Amino acid sequence: MAANSAKETTFSWEGMDKRGKRLKGEMKGSGLAFVTATLRRQGITVIKIKKQSAFSSSKRISEKDITLFTRQLATMMKSGVPLLQSFDIVGKGHSNASVSKLLADIKGDVETGSSLSQAFRKYPLYFDNLFCNLVQAGEQAGILDTLLDRLATYKEKILAIKSKIKSALFYPISILVVAFIITAVIMIFVIPAFKDLFSNFGADLPAPTMVVIAMSDFFVQYWWAIFGAIGGGFWFFFYTWKRSEKMQSTMDRLLLKIPVFGELIRKATIARFARTLSTMFAAGVPLVEALDSVAGASGNRVYYDATKQIQSDVTTGTSLTVSMQNTEVFPNMVLQMVSIGEESGALDSMLSKVADFYEGEVDDAVAGISSLMEPIIMVVLGTLIGGLVIAMYLPIFKMGQAV
Repeated sequence: MAANSAKETTFSWEGMDKRGKRLKGEMKGSGLAFVTATLRRQGITVIKIKKQSAFSSSKRISEKDITLFTRQLATMMKSGVPLLQSFDIVGKGHSNASVSKLLADIKGDVETGSSLSQAFRKYPLYFDNLFCNLVQAGEQAGILDTLLDRLATYKEKILAIKSKIKSALFYPISILVVAFIITAVIMIFVIPAFKDLFSNFGADLPAPTMVVIAMSDFFVQYWWAIFGAIGGGFWFFFYTWKRSEKMQSTMDRLLLKIPVFGELIRKATIARFARTLSTMFAAGVPLVEALDSVAGASGNRVYYDATKQIQSDVTTGTSLTVSMQNTEVFPNMVLQMVSIGEESGALDSMLSKVADFYEGEVDDAVAGISSLMEPIIMVVLGTLIGGLVIAMYLPIFKMGQAV
């Protein structure tokens, strides 16, 4: 299946529908004939079709786009707007042409007899199993508008948590990148000018100055190797991380052990676990099936493996609380809340409270990290840049004392 999807190419097309209205859009397919046949089945007469360049200017569809679409669709269906008309309104009003095309394709599938969940399943890149399972449960129970509303709320909360994690990590990483660039510029351009000046002194230079000049000489001589090694290292790291399960597992375990940030990631992962399971369980999805979606939405390989173990234990008749306890990755508070939920028959409500609690913990942790990182970064930058400046001015101070 993966091999087939890898061979798919994006084609841009223009055509006319049965009413003579001119349409255009994009579609992925294994070839020209496949795309033409698919459009014909949707009642579109193809006028022009061509393979799209790999460097197309079309905007990619983000998770935020899907979240916004889910909220808009839920709002319209709750207001009594028919499903197909809702797709029309949302698609035509969207600023991203790629989203409009995606919604037009889904609407076309629904018009030709597919259920909404089946239409969504054709686009796994944008709609995961959790999304499709909830939509399917809503269609079967006749409460699609309610479950779309619940799904939109879920996606908004998960998106908010991801955004907070990114904001907590972005600031220190961006400062470190800027610090490295400034240091490289000083090493390659500024210090060599001081070196030429000091060569006329005719006296021994202080040890710190000699060390900095030696570092500068290395930078000037091997700058291409330094930048190449750093760029290649990052590329290899992320390439391997995406494709190796062993690498993902190792890195996710290390991330959870990083001081300060590790605890933040753990809280965010538990919040996502609880929020996902609560949403699925409240929609009436069986626990074993729900855990399958929860594993995929965990966002951390450690909790993915733990959820798969929980799913296996629950299948054999073990209670959810005992199964979670056996993984040894959940705090006592979470276990106690789940236990109360199982005993009282209000598991979805208890899991929702757990998610609310840990989302609040993430908010507090992000605020704390932001206030903590600022003075630490100032000290690091001051020591680094200030140390370089002082090392280069020491010979001038020494000469002034001699005079």
